[in-house]
Amino acid sequence: MNRYPAPAQPIVADMEKAAHAAPQQAVAFQGAPGANSHIAVLQDQPDARPLPCFSFEDAIDAVRDGRAASALIPIENSLHGRVADIHFLLPESGLVITGEFFLPIRYALMGTGPLAGVKQAISHPQALGQCRKWLRDRGIEPVAYPDTAGAAARVVELNDPEIAAIAPPGAAQIYGLNILAEALEDSSDNMTRFVRLSRSGAPAPNEGAVMTSFIFEVKNVPAALYKALGGFATNGVNMTKLESYQRGASFAATTFFADIVGHPDEPAVARALEELSFYSRSLRVLGTYPQARARG
Repeated sequence: MNRYPAPAQPIVADMEKAAHAAPQQAVAFQGAPGANSHIAVLQDQPDARPLPCFSFEDAIDAVRDGRAASALIPIENSLHGRVADIHFLLPESGLVITGEFFLPIRYALMGTGPLAGVKQAISHPQALGQCRKWLRDRGIEPVAYPDTAGAAARVVELNDPEIAAIAPPGAAQIYGLNILAEALEDSSDNMTRFVRLSRSGAPAPNEGAVMTSFIFEVKNVPAALYKALGGFATNGVNMTKLESYQRGASFAATTFFADIVGHPDEPAVARALEELSFYSRSLRVLGTYPQARARG
């Protein structure tokens, strides 16, 4: 808690106390009170006791340690792509993806002085990227900060009219700032996808659309990826996401994060995963869960 700006610390302390009293209802999120992840928790699980955590690692640790029943973590944004570090943290967390949630993202510029005097805007790099055009058109310098609502608290702490924060509009009321401009995002359909993480997952329902997320590492041979993915095409399995990233410094092989529509128990999906495993060094399913938003 002591890494949060001073204006956020009493609010964080109250939320931590409430979550500690009922850990079975606690849902960990990254950021200060008022962040998009906080909003997502309240909308996704209205009865939850949100538990603010300074970093993604802290939120994951809260679930692993039993201080929270689950965590709600952003994984990708429609404007700015995947959230940094999540693809590395998820496989190592030991947690299971048990659900997904989509949150429309809206940003406001908030500060202590007039808009005309603002020279810098501080916020999470994702938020700055989603508002890049608005900032560039006005000649305002973007400055990275660990989270959006924390940036609002930091602006209160700095009390400099030349420095404002980009955060969800509700953060202005929480920290007593003035909203200087709204609808900063570069596209009105700005959306972030979150995943729920738990220590163990309930069996995904047999009825209705489900998603399965997994990681795999291809063998370092010619056409390995082409061969590994062939089973999804021949079995008619819809792969909605495929992202690559390097682990370690060897550059010898690439790890992929993928989402598909379907359950591993379905014959077509089972055959596709079997073919994938034949051409891969490793394959690990991260979770199978109800689909919150139709793909395609």
